Amino acid sequence: MDHDGIKHELKQFIVESLMLKDVRANDIESEAPLFVEGLGLDSIDALEFGMVLSREYGVNIKANDERNKDIFQSVGSLAAFIKGHRRKEGFPS
Repeated sequence: MDHDGIKHELKQFIVESLMLKDVRANDIESEAPLFVEGLGLDSIDALEFGMVLSREYGVNIKANDERNKDIFQSVGSLAAFIKGHRRKEGFPS
């Protein structure tokens, strides 16, 4: 799967896994911040979404990783991280 395909899937996962009622996947801009002024996600959302990412894409995101702020900056940064950090075969490429 290419970078744009991953971004599209991530938007769907954000809306579905975090049960965002007033947000559609197409409403999420790829480079818009996910936290505070963007979608307004919080640290609990990040933990929940991190588990989804691990299950769906085989990436390992630890709660205390210093890179989390950069990884979760936007859908685009998440897609780039996933593309470069899959740990198992069989996950979407």
